Amino acid sequence: MTAGAPTAGLAIETRGLTKRFGRQTAVDGISLAVPRGSVFGFLGPNGSGKTTTIRMLLGLARATGGRIRVLGQDMPHSWQDVLPRVGALVEGPAFYPFLSGTANLQRLDAADGRAPSSTRSARAGEALERVGLTHAAGKKVRAYSLGMKQRLGIAGALMLPRELLVLDEPTNGLDPQGTREVRSLVRSLAAGGTTVFVSSHLLAEVEQICTHAAVMSAGRLVAQGSLDELRAAGRRQVRIQTPDGDAARRVLLDLGLAPEPGPGNGAPVTAPLDYHLAPERIVAALVAADVRVRGFSVEATSLEERFVALTGEGFDVAH
Repeated sequence: MTAGAPTAGLAIETRGLTKRFGRQTAVDGISLAVPRGSVFGFLGPNGSGKTTTIRMLLGLARATGGRIRVLGQDMPHSWQDVLPRVGALVEGPAFYPFLSGTANLQRLDAADGRAPSSTRSARAGEALERVGLTHAAGKKVRAYSLGMKQRLGIAGALMLPRELLVLDEPTNGLDPQGTREVRSLVRSLAAGGTTVFVSSHLLAEVEQICTHAAVMSAGRLVAQGSLDELRAAGRRQVRIQTPDGDAARRVLLDLGLAPEPGPGNGAPVTAPLDYHLAPERIVAALVAADVRVRGFSVEATSLEERFVALTGEGFDVAH
């Protein structure tokens, strides 16, 4: 790929994106690649630089260095063309508590000079329907639950057609029911062709709704790709149940593997598994050596283990 040339098929692309606050580097030379049509999880512990990155993507903060392209155009230079095609919910929604959900959306829409006033009421109703709030359209927002307010914030981002939706911690502070509601909404938006960029520190959220992910740690991008690619980059091991432990270890050594030391016969035999070695070849070698195999499995590193290994920090795995 030619240096500096845009990559086709990406909704978001950054190269060497950097943000410094004085001597502190909050975002350190990251290069993101978010495929169009994906649900992209931007994952990392709190304080890892996720929100600062999002603010730069949307033109809300100026980058110290690097390049940003959103929907194929340079940001912030082309913000007037790009931002009308992007919906965003950053750092939680803010509403007028004594106005209804419908009135809040209409006031928000009226602040957009490009939004046609003639269809404002109809579009507000459609947005509320998309997020499942039709029943609460006339209710004052002060009576909304936190989950309802989050969904109303997303409805505000959907008042006009959007190619890209950016959600910063959309389930933060929600109860399990609210979390399920927002996840279901994200899935439905993606099914309609919208690219969804979801920042989160919740591993369960990423695993359940995302097709791709990037992992941030201390301002640096330490991994990105499809969820399958991220899992495959982790450690795999073979586990053998056999009364012939010593003989099984010798077979594994002959195959070029390094079995873990064990107490002898009877205990499970384990060894790191190279990806070039097919599991069935191991079983065939064990049988040929008259090793009695009572159980055989290949255990892959979980996504949680992979991310902890990358960042050195734990992630919340449940809400």
